[in-house]
Amino acid sequence: MKKIFVLFILIILICSQFEQSVYAKKQQKVIVPEGSGYLGTLPNLEERFKKSSDEESIPSFEYEDGFNDPSKIKPIPRDNPSFVNIIMKKDKTSRYVNDLNEIINILEDVQTSIEDKDNIQKFNAKSYYLKENVEYFRDKYKDKAEASYVSFKKLMQVNTHVQAVSQLRVESEIYNPYITADGSGNAFTQNNINNQLNYLLEDVKKTLVILKETR
Repeated sequence: MKKIFVLFILIILICSQFEQSVYAKKQQKVIVPEGSGYLGTLPNLEERFKKSSDEESIPSFEYEDGFNDPSKIKPIPRDNPSFVNIIMKKDKTSRYVNDLNEIINILEDVQTSIEDKDNIQKFNAKSYYLKENVEYFRDKYKDKAEASYVSFKKLMQVNTHVQAVSQLRVESEIYNPYITADGSGNAFTQNNINNQLNYLLEDVKKTLVILKETR
């Protein structure tokens, strides 16, 4: 009986020491050894939720003084078919204007020939070239609405005038040796030829103004 009692006392003492040991371990501070754990830099989460602020935009080009100055605006390149066909507004007259621009250049050559007092061969060569182009132009638009334009009619008229003066100069070369002293055949005199060239020059200038104003 005494042995049993002693054994019971020992069991109680052992259990009591075990509980004290567990409680002491819970009270100890946990120490993390050096070299363990996360060593990197944590992301800045505040940047992700930062309120956006308005920023002033910067123009992609520099402003140039006098941009709207009319004196600095380049004239329309009417003699460039690509500009007429692509840049200018496409309408029913765009092709007509493009063809007319080619005639304008030829008629300007005739004007220069008169002003420079070219000989008959040079003048007639430019007159013939004008005739060929005007006739092609006439056949192309004679059955269309463009045939009623002032520019179309005026071009036909000035071409007839140019060809008449060209023919007169040719005939003057043929008949001039036979002109009598009494004034017979005075239509072929040099004075009359010069007067006819001056009349033609004025007609060509007026026609060019009309043609260049056509849109």
